[in-house]
This record gives sequence, C-alpha cells and structure tokens, in this order.
Amino acid sequence: MFVYVKRIAVVALLLVTFLVSPARPALALDNGLARTPPMGFNNWNSTQCRAEFNEAMVKGIADLFVSRGLKAAGYQYVNLDDCWARPQRDGSGNLVPDPARFPNGIKAVADYVHGKGLKFGIYTSAGTMTCSPIGFPGGLDHEDQDAKLFASWGVDYLKYDNCNNQGRDAVERYTRMRDALARTGRPIVFAICEWGSTRPWLWAGPVGNLWRSTGDIEDNWNSVLNIIRQNSVLAPYARPGAWNDPDMLEVGNGGLTDTEYRTHFALWAMMSAPLLIGSDLRTASNATFDILTNAGLIAVDQDPLGHQAYVVRNSSGQWVFSKVLSNGDRAVALFNENATATTITTSAAQVGMNAAASYGLRDLWTGSSSTTSGAISVTVPAHGTAVYRVSGGSAYAGRQLVSQASGQCLDVHDNVVVNDGPVEIFTCNGGANQRWNFTPAGELRVYDGTRCLDVFNGNTAAGTRVLQWECNGGANQQFRLNANGTITAVQSGLCLDVNGGATTPGTGIIIWTCHNQPNQVWS
Repeated sequence: MFVYVKRIAVVALLLVTFLVSPARPALALDNGLARTPPMGFNNWNSTQCRAEFNEAMVKGIADLFVSRGLKAAGYQYVNLDDCWARPQRDGSGNLVPDPARFPNGIKAVADYVHGKGLKFGIYTSAGTMTCSPIGFPGGLDHEDQDAKLFASWGVDYLKYDNCNNQGRDAVERYTRMRDALARTGRPIVFAICEWGSTRPWLWAGPVGNLWRSTGDIEDNWNSVLNIIRQNSVLAPYARPGAWNDPDMLEVGNGGLTDTEYRTHFALWAMMSAPLLIGSDLRTASNATFDILTNAGLIAVDQDPLGHQAYVVRNSSGQWVFSKVLSNGDRAVALFNENATATTITTSAAQVGMNAAASYGLRDLWTGSSSTTSGAISVTVPAHGTAVYRVSGGSAYAGRQLVSQASGQCLDVHDNVVVNDGPVEIFTCNGGANQRWNFTPAGELRVYDGTRCLDVFNGNTAAGTRVLQWECNGGANQQFRLNANGTITAVQSGLCLDVNGGATTPGTGIIIWTCHNQPNQVWS
C-alpha cells in the first residue's frame, strides 16, 4: 500500500527495469520460513481504515477460516494492515494499539487467532510514518523496539511498507528490520513492501521472505493485467523462502467478473505468489470461496519445488505459461487477455515435456481428466484462463543444465530452458567454481563477471560438454546454445561477443570478449 501520487514514479521505474539487464538474484533469507508462498488474509483491500476494521472483525475472519474451509485449504495468516495503532507512541516510545478498534490489545487478538490453529500478522512502515494520511508512527529508527514488541504480542508475520522513508537507502532500512526480527528469537515472516521501487528482486532475497514486485493492486481488470505483465518476467527470482509478491488478492471485491477473478487467482498461483485474501469474507459469495479454495491451483502455488511459472509464449494477447512441479508434472495456463474468446494452442513439447506416447491432462477448474498425444488446445473466454496439470514423459525436455557438484558457486535457479523462452539464472556468492553439463538446445542467460566465461574442459562430446564459469559480479549477458550444439550470441555489443562465429559441436573454437578482458576459448 502506498500513496497514489507515488505510483507514477514507481511504474516509470519498473518500465526502465525491464529494458535493462538485471543483476544476479540473491539467495533466499535463511530463516527457515515461507518455504512455500504464504497464504492468508489481509484486511486492507476490503476495509482500509474504516471503522469496521476492528477486533471483532479480525476474530470473525479467523472463525471463517475454520468454518468455511480456508484453514483446511492451506490458509494460515490472519494479518492486520495500517491503522491498528494510535497516532503517537507512548512515553516509552512503544506503539500503542487503538483502544477503540482493539480494546483488549493486539496480544489478545493474536492469542485468539493462535487458538484457532492459525498465525497472526501485523503491519508498519520502514519510514517515520505509515502510509495512511491519518498519520501513524512508522518503524524507522525504532526497529529493535518494535520488533521486540511484535514478538511479545505473538506476531508471526510482518508487512513492512515504504512510506515516509526520508529518502534513506531501502536495503539499509529493510536489513535493519530483518536483523531486529532475528534478534527477537521469534520466527516472523518478513514481507518487504517497497512496491518494486528499487528492483527488490535483485537484493531482497537475503533480506525478506517476500517482496512487492509492483505497485498496489486495484479491483479492476487493467490493474490486474498490468501486474501480470510486470510480475511474469520475474520468474528467475522466486524460490523457497523468497517470493515475488504481486500484491494481495482482490477476488470477491466486486470490481471484476468471476472469469476475471479466476484468471487473477490462477495466474497468482502459477507465479508462486503469496495468496493473501483481500475480500471481506463475512459477505463473500460461494463463487468467491470456490475460487479461493481450489485445491488444484493451491497445490500449484504451494508446490515445494518453488519455481515460478515462465512465459512460453505471449503473442496477440494469447499467453502460455508453464510451471515445473516437484513430481515432474507441468502446470500449464492458457490466458486470453483479449476482450473476445479465442482458441489458444500449445503442446507438451512446447511447455517442456519430453516425448511420450500420451500425456494426462487434468483441468484444474473442472477437475476433469483427459489424455492427449501432445496437443493442448482450448477456447478461452475473454479475460479467462484455462489451467491444466500435465503429466507423462518428463518435465525436462532435453533443455537443461545439470550440476556436477552442489553447494558451490553456480546455482541453477530453474534448470529448464526452452528455445525463445525463459532463461537460466545463476548465482555466485564467493564459492568455488562448479562444473556443468550442457544438453542440446535451449537459451541461457549467464550472470558472468569481469573475467567473463572460462572453459574448464573445452573439447568434449556434443551434449556433454563440460564448462566452468567464473562469476564475479559483472553484468549479465545472454547467449544461445543452439539445437546443433553451436553457440551464438543473443545480444551483441554488450559483454559476450562472438569473435570466431558458430562452430561444429566439440571441434570448433569460439572466442568471446568481456569488459576488455582477455579472450577465452570455447569448444
């Protein structure tokens, strides 16, 4: 949540972000929490600061989690947003719950939520004040005091906003609260809410469990569509314990059709997004509960492998997403952003499955099952999304990197690549170099360094070439390993530059130059 006037600057920054090459993604925060995307509730989208946001409402939400099957479906967190506190701290500098809203204090509410077998979350901002124009004290320069207070109340989740930040460095502000939470000794999920302003996917992995990747969501189609476009390109940065957060769910708030809400929920699940309900569950329709408790889609969102879906194709408003699941299946979403129905077609091969005589298709909306020899095609309504779980064959269609050693320098985030599709992301954090095998075909994005790329063993058989990379914080670049084993530059004029041209697998030599460093030899 943030003040509307800031949104223009944030959107402009995001547009610039996607036109430049990102830095290496950071590792996940090692606090053992949010190993799958958090699921729960936040009151802001339905109540904001209105008087109905109070103790009775929050307890009622916890009751509904149990009675309406949300807890059984996997939802855990009942979270407060802004306006829970008084406008001033007390004489000791502590935050004080608003006695009109929470007459028994915050700990009493947290205890009630815990008594239902659920978890409790709270909100503040990494600034001098929170985002509400009413004016409530923020956590900047009060990190340890506030963290201790939250821990004493039994808080399990902190949403930390970005308003009134006094222009101070985001990494420093959020890292201070991370450390303060750790010092309490209480496990508290840390949700960074700085709206994607400083490209948090590049730095927030070791700092928070999730980070807002976009501005605030609104309950209208253009808002949801724009967020899909922004968040869908960030698949390489999501992983267990560290998630892109495209903001809370609007499902059921009334501004979209049920078809559009199904798209909203389905693509949040495909993108491994936190699923935080933002509708008023006290008045929600059965259709809303049906969407929110869809077991197949929740399983996709909560898959322990933790891969965000990548975009296989996006053309003329027709999108195909593919998400690798832990048992080798793929979740495949066919999304129609257009205002009229259209038939969207893909295939098991295109979404990354190995060859098989047939594949199983389970429709995650209807629950019906069918088989196909490979084609996946459906007429999708306007603004609708069809979602299938595809089984059979293998999820790794011969386009992958396989590590020959683990726990060292290079770390595959998503080891599936497809021609003209997503790219591989590597992280290098001071460890020793690793050896990798290429299998034929696919596109790679390499996060190399000032010493560029270095051949470890430059003369091996096609498809089993062993290369060593040195990764020292330089700019990321792209190159392509072609289906015939040749290597060509995807982008020229940057770091990687083919000097010798494409060559026959295992025999030729390719020379690359990087940042005026000596050329390296490739086979």
